[in-house]
Amino acid sequence: MKQNGQVMELLAQFEKMGIPSIDCVIYHKGKCVFRHQAGFSDEARTKPIDGSERYNIYSCSKPITCAAALQLVEQGRLGLDDAVYEYLPEFRHLQKRCDDQLQPVATTMTVRHLFTMTAGLTYNCSSPNLLRGKEETNGTLSTRQAMNYLALDPLIFEPGESWNYSLCHDVLAAIVEVVSGERFGSYVKANIFERIGMSQSTFLLPDEELGSIAAQYRYNAETKSFDPCGPRIQTYKLGTKYESGGAGCVSTVDDYIRFLEALRVGEQILRHDTIAEMIHPQIAGKVQQVFERPGYSYGLGVRCPKPGCDTHDYGWGGAAGAFLAVIPDAEATLFHAQHVLASPNQTMRPSLVTALLQDLQG
Repeated sequence: MKQNGQVMELLAQFEKMGIPSIDCVIYHKGKCVFRHQAGFSDEARTKPIDGSERYNIYSCSKPITCAAALQLVEQGRLGLDDAVYEYLPEFRHLQKRCDDQLQPVATTMTVRHLFTMTAGLTYNCSSPNLLRGKEETNGTLSTRQAMNYLALDPLIFEPGESWNYSLCHDVLAAIVEVVSGERFGSYVKANIFERIGMSQSTFLLPDEELGSIAAQYRYNAETKSFDPCGPRIQTYKLGTKYESGGAGCVSTVDDYIRFLEALRVGEQILRHDTIAEMIHPQIAGKVQQVFERPGYSYGLGVRCPKPGCDTHDYGWGGAAGAFLAVIPDAEATLFHAQHVLASPNQTMRPSLVTALLQDLQG
């Protein structure tokens, strides 16, 4: 693969935009064929990126969480069409907002609704109920405890009626806890991370290891500045014991590409047939229209090619700029890491897939 091809040209554009740190890796047929690192891992700009730094990967956590839950589906311990309240009883009697009134929810929320972001939940991490949860637990709110408060928030539509990016996969993580009988992060560590050698990945980073996190920034569009915001996960960390299935993973580039390769090859953490279902479109009709990503549909926690469209990859992206892609037909995987919230190159990341394919052909 060309080291000075289209991918490198795109990454150079990211650098010109001022992105403080970049680490991008591409595997083809199981081998690393491209790696580019630029910038610095510290705010003082004295430590060049070398691959050892960890990143808050935010929503790139979601495919890991979905893989963990799908393992339980494979084992027959969890069903996609099971009612959520079978595992989390507080979700039995839900309400939805209709204009200025609250009404009982008529449709049973299922595990499949959580996987596919069609449960009617929102991404309001500062709802009065969740804030009360933080206060009543003195800031230690855990993954399972949080569900008691989240279930009090009204849905914005009946489950299955529409698509809305939300805390669905955080609820899925809580279900993994209930089914497995262990803390979500412990389950993932034993059944995914340790199995494929992701030794630097975790859903609950000890404070003493915060120094391993690459400097994190928030982009200010008005001043065009990259403002440091500290190493901790922003917004989505609801308590010191909270392991967010949707946004709580800390990982390295080398670790995450191992996860993507495991998905591409199959059988290491999930069976081939399970992965096929994961990347098969799960939404259609007006729900697909709401999804609004040209060329793509949504599977069990990942974007996936929409039938009849010229798209080839499945994957997702994170709030601070991480981006993942698995391209089965090309036998390729890509992971791009950076650490900028509200980044100016956020909408440009999907172009990495097009550039990768062009470079492989060239």
